Amino acid sequence: MLQEKNRQWLLARRPKGQVTVEDFRYSETAIPEPGEGEVLVRNHYLSCDPTQRGWMARDTYMPAIPVGEVIRSFAAGEVVRSRDSRFAPGQRVQGLFGWQDYAVVKSSESMPILTVPDGFPLSTGISALGLTGLTAYFGLLEVGRAKAGETVLVSGAAGATGSSVGQIAKLIGCRVIGIAGGSEKCRYLKEQLGFDGVIDYKNENIFTSLRVQCPNGIDVFFDNVGGAVLDAALVHLALRGRIVICGAISTYNDETPAAGPKGYLRLLLKRGRMEGFLLFDFIQRADEGIRAISGWLREGKFKDRVDVVEGFENAPAALNRLFTGGNQGKQVVKIG
Repeated sequence: MLQEKNRQWLLARRPKGQVTVEDFRYSETAIPEPGEGEVLVRNHYLSCDPTQRGWMARDTYMPAIPVGEVIRSFAAGEVVRSRDSRFAPGQRVQGLFGWQDYAVVKSSESMPILTVPDGFPLSTGISALGLTGLTAYFGLLEVGRAKAGETVLVSGAAGATGSSVGQIAKLIGCRVIGIAGGSEKCRYLKEQLGFDGVIDYKNENIFTSLRVQCPNGIDVFFDNVGGAVLDAALVHLALRGRIVICGAISTYNDETPAAGPKGYLRLLLKRGRMEGFLLFDFIQRADEGIRAISGWLREGKFKDRVDVVEGFENAPAALNRLFTGGNQGKQVVKIG
C-alpha cells in the first residue's frame, strides 16, 4: 500500500566548506505517476557517497543539482508500478533514484535500472552489489590492471569502496596494504578482511610507513583520498606502477582548488601511469561485476559492511559522517 505523500530532501543552497543542514530543505509532495516506459520505485535505502558533495556544489562529470531539486543519489527499493515490460511490481531494484520516498525513473543505456539479486539484503544493492562494489571491481581490475603477486595500496581503505578494493585484490592474489584513520579501522582491515599491512594515517608518518610496508614499491595505488596521501604514494611508486584516481575526499570541502600532486615527476622516472575513471564508464558491464561479487559473497569470501542510519530525517547528518570519518563501511539511510 502506498503512503499518502512523497518526502523529499531538496538542495536549498550551494554548500561552502563542510555541508550543513541549512544546505538542505525538507519537502512533501504527491506521489508521482509513471509515464510510458517508466517505473515508480519506492525507495527503502538511500546511499550516501562523497561524490554528492560535488554534485551539490558545481558541475562535475554530471551537471550540478539545480537549487530546489531533489538531492541526487543512488538508492535501492522496489517497483510498485511499471509501464516498462522489463520490470514488474515487487521487483527489487537499484539506481539513481534520489533522496525521496518515491521516484519515477526510466532505464537507459547510460543510466540503467539494475536489479538486486535474490538472496541478499536490499541494502547490498547500493553497497557490494552496487555503486561501491562495482567501482572497486572495475577500477582495480580494468583501470589498475592488478594481477597476482603485485603490491596494492588502498587509501580510504576502511570505507565502502576501499574495503571492497582490498578484498578483491586479496582474492586475485595481491599483497594489500590499507591506509585508514584510527586503530579500530586498521584492526578491522587486518583481522577481519585479511589485509597484509595497515597504516594509521592519524598516528603514523605515512612516508616512513610506506617505506617499511612497501619495500619494493607500489604496483597499484587505488586512491580515494588525494592530497598528502597521493603525494606520499607517488614517491613510493614501483617501476610501471599504476595509480587509479577514484576520488579525493580530503579536498572536497576545500573552498579553493586543490594543488596538483607534488611528486608527479615520479610517473616519468618510474614510467608510471595515473588514470581517473567513473563507474559509468563500465555501466554496461555491471552484470559482470555483480555476478563475480555475488559469487564471492555466497562463498563467504567477501564481506559487505553496511553502516545503517535509521530515518529519512537523518539523511543530511548521515552524509556528513563520510567527511568526519564517523562511518564504518558503506553509509546508507534506511527509510522504508
